[in-house]
Amino acid sequence: MIKYIVFIFICCSLKGIAQEKKMQNFVPPFDFPLTFSGNFGELRANHFHGGLDFKTGGVTGKPVRALGNGYISRIRVTNGSGYVLDVCYDNGYSTINRHLQSFLSPIADRVKQLQYEKESWEIEIIPEPNEYPVKAGQQIAWSGNTGYSFGPHLHLDVLETESGDYVDPMPFFLSKVKDTRPPKAESIMLFPQWGKGVVEGKQEQIAFSLVNIRPIEAWGVIGVGIKAYDYMDGVSNHYGVYSVSLAVDGKEIFRSTVNRFSQEENRMINSWTYGQYMKSFIEPGNTLRMLKTFNGNRGLVTIDEERDYHFVYTLKDVFGNTSYYRFVIHGREQSILQKKYNDKYFFAWDRTNYLHELGLSLVVPKGVLYDNVLLKYKMSTDSTNNEYVSYIYQLTDHIVPLHTACDLQIGLRRKPLTDTTKYYVACITPKGTKYSVGGKYENGYIKTKIFELGTYVVAIDTIAPEVVAINKQQWRKNGKIIYKIKDKETGISSYRGTIDGKYALFGRPNITKPYWEYKIDPKYVKKGKEHIVELTVTDECGNTKLINDRFFW
Repeated sequence: MIKYIVFIFICCSLKGIAQEKKMQNFVPPFDFPLTFSGNFGELRANHFHGGLDFKTGGVTGKPVRALGNGYISRIRVTNGSGYVLDVCYDNGYSTINRHLQSFLSPIADRVKQLQYEKESWEIEIIPEPNEYPVKAGQQIAWSGNTGYSFGPHLHLDVLETESGDYVDPMPFFLSKVKDTRPPKAESIMLFPQWGKGVVEGKQEQIAFSLVNIRPIEAWGVIGVGIKAYDYMDGVSNHYGVYSVSLAVDGKEIFRSTVNRFSQEENRMINSWTYGQYMKSFIEPGNTLRMLKTFNGNRGLVTIDEERDYHFVYTLKDVFGNTSYYRFVIHGREQSILQKKYNDKYFFAWDRTNYLHELGLSLVVPKGVLYDNVLLKYKMSTDSTNNEYVSYIYQLTDHIVPLHTACDLQIGLRRKPLTDTTKYYVACITPKGTKYSVGGKYENGYIKTKIFELGTYVVAIDTIAPEVVAINKQQWRKNGKIIYKIKDKETGISSYRGTIDGKYALFGRPNITKPYWEYKIDPKYVKKGKEHIVELTVTDECGNTKLINDRFFW
């Protein structure tokens, strides 16, 4: 037995050494000092930040280097990530380089040719492994600000090739970065469990500042969460926290380690977090591997004695910088109200749930909810401007994220249009704004899929997108044709541009701005004459706008 234990220990040690050597085998993507605007696992809407955002000095066009020996495995142009280059390395890892300004030849030429062949800005190429080999330190692209990007930077994802898991890239570059600043916490939030706990006389979540925090009175089953950020030397940015540990009366009950996740786990961020608070307990339908509990109750704490319970948060970054935050919860017996509810409106996380009401049908399959949900169902009419053609259906009075999509169908109260493609399902947010979740008409209903429980209604979109020429008098000088495109209701579905009747490669380089542009290419547009440009834009309900302009080039 002893020999077996020693053998296992040696194997694990060798595996760890091999893993460390793999990590040391990467060179940085840039030849200048590394600073970051974002780190791995930062809290984002519906997903974790999957990589590192390298600062590029506020400019584009910095040479991006290969991290090691390998080959370019995928080439893309997308609206969300701009110009994207994937590289598969010999050490068992792969990377995704996003928001690039441009590719190098011959890749750049191949991409443009395919865009014209497919008449599409968005394209994908999967090369053979031997087509574009790379060596460590070799330039592979230029850094940029394309796609969903708020400033020049390189977003670098690192994936474990075999598993496909996203892993924290920072350990590859620890020797190139200095950081002595620990994470800092701002506040905590207590979550009394429904019908089981109470905090300061309330049975709803409540936040407390950690500055001069006094003992908090509570009773029953509660969860705790913390709002905290990490910081680094020499920059003002804040980042996600690598490790959060919570101990009660000297015993650790919860730990999060943000070091890897799979694409399938991405939306589980909605279960782990509440706004910017990271929960220190795990909801029953959340299987996120980076979360661990040690008290047999998913990290929830039972306050059932009239005494002080001592809580300690330990926050660490990947460099080992550590901070501690202490607070006391004083157990004081308080009455816990048992809420009455109709079983019809109780959705359990571990079963398939159905809701059938007048004009509404909802199916939430097993595995879609992270925890039990008590619907606060209401059906009402639009009594103000008669904008909607169905009842307004409130499923919950706040947004409840789902892990995957579920089926929703809403019936029409009235049918003012015979063209049923103009109807769509809209989600009305708690702030009163609305956004489209699409839908198709079928037998008096609009059917769609939703990713969250909230408030839904059927609306009409008959308004074509707005298309406006921008600085037309500068097109010739700047060598760019630019249009501003907006759609107030359902969003842009497709567009197509032509010059003198032939396809023109319009694209949206940065989707944080509503501008589509075409870089005038002498290969396709002859100089010294007047040309006609046409742009056709269609929204999700089929409303189309055609605009044409003349320009001399």
